[in-house]
Amino acid sequence: MAVAKELLQMDLYALLGIEEKAADKEVKKAYRQKALSCHPDKNPDNPRAAELFHQLSQALEVLTDAAARAAYDKVRKAKKQAAERTQKLDERRKKVKLDLEARERQAQAHGSEEEEESRSTRTLEQEIERLREEGSRQLQEQQRLIQEQIRQEREQRLRGKPENPEGKATPKLKLKWRCKKEVESDGGYSRDVLLRLFQKYGEVLNLVLSSKKAGTAVVEFATVKAAELAVQNEVGLVNNPLKISWLEGQPQGAVGSSHPGLSQVTGHQPFPLAYSMTVPQLGVPQNRAQQCPLLCNPPGLAGFSASSGGLHTSHSFSCTEGGRDLIPTADLIRAWGWRLRALP
Repeated sequence: MAVAKELLQMDLYALLGIEEKAADKEVKKAYRQKALSCHPDKNPDNPRAAELFHQLSQALEVLTDAAARAAYDKVRKAKKQAAERTQKLDERRKKVKLDLEARERQAQAHGSEEEEESRSTRTLEQEIERLREEGSRQLQEQQRLIQEQIRQEREQRLRGKPENPEGKATPKLKLKWRCKKEVESDGGYSRDVLLRLFQKYGEVLNLVLSSKKAGTAVVEFATVKAAELAVQNEVGLVNNPLKISWLEGQPQGAVGSSHPGLSQVTGHQPFPLAYSMTVPQLGVPQNRAQQCPLLCNPPGLAGFSASSGGLHTSHSFSCTEGGRDLIPTADLIRAWGWRLRALP
Protein backbone atom coordinates (compact mmCIF):
# COMPACT_ATOMS: atom_id res chain seq x y z
CA MET A 1 0.00 0.00 0.00
CA ALA A 2 1.11 3.57 -0.70
CA VAL A 3 0.46 4.65 2.91
CA ALA A 4 2.64 1.86 4.38
CA LYS A 5 5.48 2.60 1.92
CA GLU A 6 5.30 6.26 2.84
CA LEU A 7 5.53 5.42 6.56
CA LEU A 8 8.52 3.12 5.93
CA GLN A 9 10.43 6.09 4.53
CA MET A 10 9.77 8.22 7.64
CA ASP A 11 11.16 8.05 11.17
CA LEU A 12 7.96 8.55 13.17
CA TYR A 13 9.86 9.03 16.43
CA ALA A 14 12.01 11.78 14.90
CA LEU A 15 8.90 13.33 13.34
CA LEU A 16 7.34 13.71 16.81
CA GLY A 17 10.69 14.46 18.48
CA ILE A 18 10.48 11.61 21.03
CA GLU A 19 12.56 8.62 22.10
CA GLU A 20 11.91 5.12 20.79
CA LYS A 21 10.83 3.96 24.27
CA ALA A 22 8.45 6.90 24.84
CA ALA A 23 5.16 6.03 26.57
CA ASP A 24 1.74 6.71 25.05
CA LYS A 25 1.33 9.80 27.25
CA GLU A 26 4.56 11.30 25.90
CA VAL A 27 3.52 10.44 22.33
CA LYS A 28 0.19 12.27 22.72
CA LYS A 29 1.84 15.28 24.36
CA ALA A 30 4.41 15.56 21.56
CA TYR A 31 1.64 15.23 18.95
CA ARG A 32 -0.40 18.07 20.44
CA GLN A 33 2.61 20.38 20.53
CA LYS A 34 3.65 19.62 16.95
CA ALA A 35 0.08 19.64 15.58
CA LEU A 36 -0.74 23.01 17.14
CA SER A 37 2.28 24.64 15.52
CA CYS A 38 1.50 23.32 12.02
CA HIS A 39 -2.32 23.20 12.07
CA PRO A 40 -3.69 24.33 8.66
CA ASP A 41 -6.07 26.81 10.36
CA LYS A 42 -3.10 28.57 11.96
CA ASN A 43 -0.86 28.38 8.87
CA PRO A 44 -3.06 29.32 5.88
CA ASP A 45 -0.04 30.58 3.90
CA ASN A 46 2.05 27.40 4.36
CA PRO A 47 1.24 24.88 1.59
CA ARG A 48 3.03 22.07 3.48
CA ALA A 49 1.10 22.59 6.73
CA ALA A 50 -1.71 20.22 5.76
CA GLU A 51 0.75 17.51 4.60
CA LEU A 52 2.80 17.74 7.82
CA PHE A 53 -0.37 17.71 9.93
CA HIS A 54 -1.48 14.53 8.11
CA GLN A 55 1.90 12.86 8.73
CA LEU A 56 1.69 13.72 12.44
CA SER A 57 -1.78 12.18 12.57
CA GLN A 58 -0.45 8.96 10.97
CA ALA A 59 2.40 8.86 13.48
CA LEU A 60 -0.05 9.21 16.38
CA GLU A 61 -2.24 6.42 15.00
CA VAL A 62 0.65 3.97 14.64
CA LEU A 63 2.59 4.77 17.83
CA THR A 64 -0.45 4.71 20.16
CA ASP A 65 -1.65 1.32 18.93
CA ALA A 66 0.38 -1.55 20.44
CA ALA A 67 0.14 -3.94 17.48
CA ALA A 68 0.80 -1.29 14.83
CA ARG A 69 3.72 0.12 16.82
CA ALA A 70 5.28 -3.33 17.25
CA ALA A 71 5.05 -3.99 13.51
CA TYR A 72 6.55 -0.58 12.73
CA ASP A 73 9.39 -1.06 15.23
CA LYS A 74 10.23 -4.42 13.68
CA VAL A 75 10.47 -2.97 10.18
CA ARG A 76 12.41 0.03 11.46
CA LYS A 77 14.86 -2.18 13.34
CA ALA A 78 15.47 -4.39 10.31
CA LYS A 79 16.13 -1.39 8.06
CA LYS A 80 18.41 0.15 10.67
CA GLN A 81 20.45 -3.05 11.04
CA ALA A 82 20.75 -3.42 7.28
CA ALA A 83 21.94 0.19 6.99
CA GLU A 84 24.52 -0.36 9.72
CA ARG A 85 25.85 -3.50 8.05
CA THR A 86 26.13 -1.74 4.72
CA GLN A 87 27.88 1.25 6.29
CA LYS A 88 30.60 -0.95 7.82
CA LEU A 89 31.66 -2.29 4.46
CA ASP A 90 34.24 -0.44 2.45
CA GLU A 91 33.42 0.73 -1.03
CA ARG A 92 34.91 -2.30 -2.74
CA ARG A 93 33.24 -4.87 -0.54
CA LYS A 94 30.04 -2.88 -0.70
CA LYS A 95 30.05 -3.06 -4.50
CA VAL A 96 30.71 -6.81 -4.39
CA LYS A 97 27.94 -7.28 -1.84
CA LEU A 98 25.44 -5.26 -3.86
CA ASP A 99 26.28 -7.20 -7.03
CA LEU A 100 25.94 -10.49 -5.19
CA GLU A 101 22.59 -9.50 -3.70
CA ALA A 102 21.34 -8.51 -7.14
CA ARG A 103 22.28 -11.91 -8.58
CA GLU A 104 20.74 -13.67 -5.60
CA ARG A 105 17.47 -11.81 -6.03
CA GLN A 106 17.38 -12.85 -9.67
CA ALA A 107 18.16 -16.50 -8.85
CA GLN A 108 16.02 -16.77 -5.75
CA ALA A 109 12.67 -15.01 -5.73
CA HIS A 110 12.16 -15.36 -2.02
CA GLY A 111 15.27 -15.02 0.11
CA SER A 112 15.03 -15.37 3.85
CA GLU A 113 15.77 -11.72 4.64
CA GLU A 114 13.51 -10.46 1.89
CA GLU A 115 10.73 -12.76 3.06
CA GLU A 116 11.05 -11.55 6.65
CA GLU A 117 10.99 -7.91 5.60
CA SER A 118 8.07 -8.59 3.26
CA ARG A 119 6.11 -10.29 6.05
CA SER A 120 6.83 -7.39 8.40
CA THR A 121 5.69 -4.91 5.76
CA ARG A 122 2.48 -6.84 5.15
CA THR A 123 1.79 -6.93 8.90
CA LEU A 124 2.25 -3.16 9.09
CA GLU A 125 -0.08 -2.65 6.12
CA GLN A 126 -2.74 -4.82 7.78
CA GLU A 127 -2.49 -2.88 11.05
CA ILE A 128 -2.79 0.46 9.24
CA GLU A 129 -5.82 -0.80 7.33
CA ARG A 130 -7.40 -1.98 10.59
CA LEU A 131 -6.87 1.45 12.13
CA ARG A 132 -8.49 3.12 9.12
CA GLU A 133 -11.52 0.84 9.22
CA GLU A 134 -12.08 1.09 12.98
CA GLY A 135 -11.31 4.78 13.18
CA SER A 136 -8.80 6.11 15.66
CA ARG A 137 -10.67 7.41 18.68
CA GLN A 138 -7.47 8.76 20.16
CA LEU A 139 -6.70 10.77 17.03
CA GLN A 140 -10.22 12.20 16.95
CA GLU A 141 -9.97 13.18 20.62
CA GLN A 142 -6.59 14.89 20.17
CA GLN A 143 -7.84 16.80 17.12
CA ARG A 144 -10.97 17.83 19.04
CA LEU A 145 -8.78 19.23 21.84
CA ILE A 146 -6.74 21.18 19.29
CA GLN A 147 -9.87 22.65 17.69
CA GLU A 148 -11.19 23.58 21.14
CA GLN A 149 -7.95 25.34 22.03
CA ILE A 150 -7.99 27.28 18.75
CA ARG A 151 -11.64 28.26 19.38
CA GLN A 152 -10.83 29.48 22.90
CA GLU A 153 -7.92 31.58 21.62
CA ARG A 154 -10.19 33.11 18.97
CA GLU A 155 -12.89 33.90 21.57
CA GLN A 156 -10.31 35.54 23.83
CA ARG A 157 -9.28 37.82 20.99
CA LEU A 158 -12.91 38.68 20.25
CA ARG A 159 -13.61 39.49 23.91
CA GLY A 160 -10.90 42.13 23.68
CA LYS A 161 -8.38 40.63 26.10
CA PRO A 162 -5.43 41.79 23.98
CA GLU A 163 -4.88 45.53 24.33
CA ASN A 164 -3.63 48.08 21.88
CA PRO A 165 -0.30 49.89 22.36
CA GLU A 166 -2.05 52.75 24.21
CA GLY A 167 -3.28 50.33 26.89
CA LYS A 168 -6.95 50.71 25.97
CA ALA A 169 -9.29 48.01 24.70
CA THR A 170 -9.87 48.08 20.96
CA PRO A 171 -13.18 49.81 20.11
CA LYS A 172 -16.15 47.48 19.64
CA LEU A 173 -19.68 48.31 18.53
CA LYS A 174 -22.83 46.30 19.08
CA LEU A 175 -25.15 46.04 16.05
CA LYS A 176 -28.84 45.19 16.22
CA TRP A 177 -31.54 44.93 13.53
CA ARG A 178 -34.95 43.43 13.00
CA CYS A 179 -34.70 39.72 12.26
CA LYS A 180 -37.13 36.83 12.52
CA LYS A 181 -35.69 33.46 13.44
CA GLU A 182 -37.79 31.60 10.91
CA VAL A 183 -36.49 33.81 8.04
CA GLU A 184 -33.21 32.57 6.59
CA SER A 185 -32.22 35.94 5.07
CA ASP A 186 -31.19 37.21 8.55
CA GLY A 187 -32.91 40.53 7.91
CA GLY A 188 -30.74 41.22 4.86
CA TYR A 189 -27.50 41.34 6.88
CA SER A 190 -24.85 38.71 6.21
CA ARG A 191 -21.24 38.93 7.35
CA ASP A 192 -20.16 40.14 3.89
CA VAL A 193 -22.86 42.82 3.85
CA LEU A 194 -21.84 44.12 7.29
CA LEU A 195 -18.16 44.14 6.31
CA ARG A 196 -18.92 46.21 3.20
CA LEU A 197 -20.92 48.67 5.33
CA PHE A 198 -18.24 49.19 8.00
CA GLN A 199 -14.92 48.78 6.19
CA LYS A 200 -15.41 52.15 4.50
CA TYR A 201 -14.81 53.83 7.89
CA GLY A 202 -11.52 52.08 8.64
CA GLU A 203 -9.87 48.73 9.29
CA VAL A 204 -12.20 46.10 10.77
CA LEU A 205 -10.34 43.62 12.99
CA ASN A 206 -13.25 41.27 13.70
CA LEU A 207 -16.94 40.95 12.90
CA VAL A 208 -18.99 38.22 14.58
CA LEU A 209 -22.70 37.48 14.13
CA SER A 210 -24.35 36.04 17.22
CA SER A 211 -25.37 32.40 16.81
CA LYS A 212 -27.69 32.55 19.83
CA LYS A 213 -29.55 35.82 19.25
CA ALA A 214 -30.69 36.61 15.71
CA GLY A 215 -30.26 40.17 14.50
CA THR A 216 -27.19 40.86 16.68
CA ALA A 217 -23.50 41.26 15.84
CA VAL A 218 -20.28 42.79 17.20
CA VAL A 219 -17.78 44.71 15.06
CA GLU A 220 -14.25 45.53 16.28
CA PHE A 221 -12.31 48.43 14.70
CA ALA A 222 -8.57 49.00 14.71
CA THR A 223 -8.99 52.68 15.66
CA VAL A 224 -11.40 54.71 17.78
CA LYS A 225 -11.78 57.23 14.94
CA ALA A 226 -13.16 54.58 12.60
CA ALA A 227 -15.62 53.41 15.26
CA GLU A 228 -16.78 57.00 15.90
CA LEU A 229 -17.40 57.55 12.18
CA ALA A 230 -19.45 54.37 12.04
CA VAL A 231 -21.56 55.35 15.07
CA GLN A 232 -22.15 58.85 13.73
CA ASN A 233 -22.91 57.99 10.12
CA GLU A 234 -23.91 54.39 9.45
CA VAL A 235 -27.64 53.59 9.24
CA GLY A 236 -27.52 50.27 7.38
CA LEU A 237 -30.12 49.09 4.89
CA VAL A 238 -33.03 51.41 4.15
CA ASN A 239 -35.73 48.81 4.75
CA ASN A 240 -34.07 47.50 7.93
CA PRO A 241 -31.96 50.16 9.69
CA LEU A 242 -29.16 49.29 12.10
CA LYS A 243 -29.09 50.24 15.75
CA ILE A 244 -25.45 50.82 16.72
CA SER A 245 -24.18 51.26 20.28
CA TRP A 246 -20.78 51.25 21.97
CA LEU A 247 -19.69 47.97 23.55
CA GLU A 248 -16.08 48.78 24.47
CA GLY A 249 -13.53 51.53 23.95
CA GLN A 250 -15.98 54.46 23.86
CA PRO A 251 -14.05 57.74 24.15
CA GLN A 252 -15.20 60.42 26.56
CA GLY A 253 -17.83 62.70 25.09
CA ALA A 254 -18.63 60.32 22.23
CA VAL A 255 -22.23 59.76 21.12
CA GLY A 256 -23.61 56.71 22.94
CA SER A 257 -25.75 55.31 20.14
CA SER A 258 -26.10 55.72 16.40
CA HIS A 259 -28.26 58.14 14.45
CA PRO A 260 -28.75 58.62 10.70
CA GLY A 261 -25.70 59.63 8.71
CA LEU A 262 -26.80 63.29 8.71
CA SER A 263 -25.98 65.77 11.50
CA GLN A 264 -28.79 67.98 12.79
CA VAL A 265 -28.15 71.69 13.10
CA THR A 266 -30.81 73.74 14.87
CA GLY A 267 -32.02 76.93 13.22
CA HIS A 268 -31.09 78.08 9.73
CA GLN A 269 -27.37 78.74 10.07
CA PRO A 270 -25.41 79.46 6.89
CA PHE A 271 -23.45 76.48 5.56
CA PRO A 272 -20.56 77.95 3.52
CA LEU A 273 -19.49 74.68 1.92
CA ALA A 274 -21.30 72.54 -0.60
CA TYR A 275 -20.34 69.32 -2.24
CA SER A 276 -21.29 67.71 -5.48
CA MET A 277 -20.70 64.17 -6.54
CA THR A 278 -22.03 61.54 -8.85
CA VAL A 279 -22.04 57.79 -8.45
CA PRO A 280 -19.76 57.20 -11.48
CA GLN A 281 -17.24 59.77 -10.15
CA LEU A 282 -16.97 57.92 -6.85
CA GLY A 283 -16.75 54.53 -8.52
CA VAL A 284 -19.41 53.19 -6.16
CA PRO A 285 -21.59 50.31 -7.42
CA GLN A 286 -25.29 51.11 -7.68
CA ASN A 287 -26.26 48.55 -5.04
CA ARG A 288 -23.74 50.08 -2.60
CA ALA A 289 -24.92 53.56 -3.45
CA GLN A 290 -28.43 52.52 -2.46
CA GLN A 291 -27.13 51.56 0.97
CA CYS A 292 -25.68 55.01 1.56
CA PRO A 293 -28.15 57.24 3.46
CA LEU A 294 -27.12 60.25 1.35
CA LEU A 295 -27.87 58.52 -1.98
CA CYS A 296 -30.92 56.40 -1.26
CA ASN A 297 -33.37 59.29 -0.52
CA PRO A 298 -34.64 57.90 2.84
CA PRO A 299 -38.30 58.54 3.79
CA GLY A 300 -39.00 61.92 5.36
CA LEU A 301 -35.93 63.66 3.89
CA ALA A 302 -36.85 65.92 1.01
CA GLY A 303 -34.33 67.67 -1.17
CA PHE A 304 -32.08 64.71 -1.95
CA SER A 305 -32.32 63.09 -5.36
CA ALA A 306 -30.34 60.26 -6.92
CA SER A 307 -32.48 59.89 -10.04
CA SER A 308 -30.10 61.96 -12.12
CA GLY A 309 -27.07 59.95 -11.00
CA GLY A 310 -25.71 62.75 -8.79
CA LEU A 311 -26.37 64.65 -5.59
CA HIS A 312 -26.12 68.40 -5.09
CA THR A 313 -26.94 70.20 -1.86
CA SER A 314 -26.35 73.53 -0.20
CA HIS A 315 -28.09 75.63 2.43
CA SER A 316 -30.43 77.10 -0.18
CA PHE A 317 -32.24 73.79 -0.72
CA SER A 318 -31.23 71.76 2.35
CA CYS A 319 -33.45 69.04 3.82
CA THR A 320 -35.80 70.39 6.46
CA GLU A 321 -37.59 68.28 9.03
CA GLY A 322 -39.35 69.81 12.05
CA GLY A 323 -37.77 73.22 11.54
CA ARG A 324 -34.21 71.89 11.55
CA ASP A 325 -31.70 71.73 8.69
CA LEU A 326 -30.15 68.32 8.04
CA ILE A 327 -26.67 68.51 6.50
CA PRO A 328 -23.98 65.87 5.87
CA THR A 329 -21.25 65.68 8.49
CA ALA A 330 -17.74 66.71 7.52
CA ASP A 331 -16.37 63.40 8.80
CA LEU A 332 -18.70 61.49 6.48
CA ILE A 333 -17.73 63.70 3.54
CA ARG A 334 -14.02 63.05 4.22
CA ALA A 335 -14.57 59.31 4.77
CA TRP A 336 -16.11 58.91 1.30
CA GLY A 337 -13.61 61.26 -0.35
CA TRP A 338 -16.15 63.80 -1.63
CA ARG A 339 -14.59 67.00 -2.95
CA LEU A 340 -15.57 70.22 -1.15
CA ARG A 341 -15.94 73.55 -2.85
CA ALA A 342 -16.84 76.95 -1.47
CA LEU A 343 -20.20 78.41 -2.43
CA PRO A 344 -19.96 81.54 -4.56
